Amino acid sequence: MTVVTKKVWTDEELMQIKHEGKVELVDGEVKLLTPAGLEQGAISMDLATRLNNYVRRHKLGRVFDAQTGFRPYENLRAPDISFVSKERLPEGRLPKGFGHFAPDLAVEVLGPNETVSDYDEKVAEYLSWGVRLIWLVDPNTETVTVVRANGEREVLKGKDVLTGEDVVPGFKIKVKKIFE
Repeated sequence: MTVVTKKVWTDEELMQIKHEGKVELVDGEVKLLTPAGLEQGAISMDLATRLNNYVRRHKLGRVFDAQTGFRPYENLRAPDISFVSKERLPEGRLPKGFGHFAPDLAVEVLGPNETVSDYDEKVAEYLSWGVRLIWLVDPNTETVTVVRANGEREVLKGKDVLTGEDVVPGFKIKVKKIFE
């Protein structure tokens, strides 16, 4: 990960950074994140596809990919997958810029050398923003750590069922299916 100089960044400046991979802004520092590996990318795409198909079919809102930035405050984060309910989206066309609000659901798919604890700072920030549900998908242990708005955590594996709870009502998938 490369860090660029600390400064106050505008949305326009951030959108003009040329980088193949994700860009996040944390405490005034631009973080250029490396692209995902094949396993991480495939898991993320498959879960995003399933979630998006469900959300679109039931007209619940919109699902966004890993290149989508949310900036409700100074920092900019780009979850691997995110969901925003239709009630919180503008009518008509989506804005071309970042979301200046928190997603309802943030999903992070861990890379090969990452652990759930590597995401503690990001999870705390998501919760402080008002993200209602967080899924930390760990291909290394084939588990999903569910973090709820109150900070409560639950680790699911194998035949356990991951649900959208009251955030994406009715969505469910067996955890083992995520890693197939």
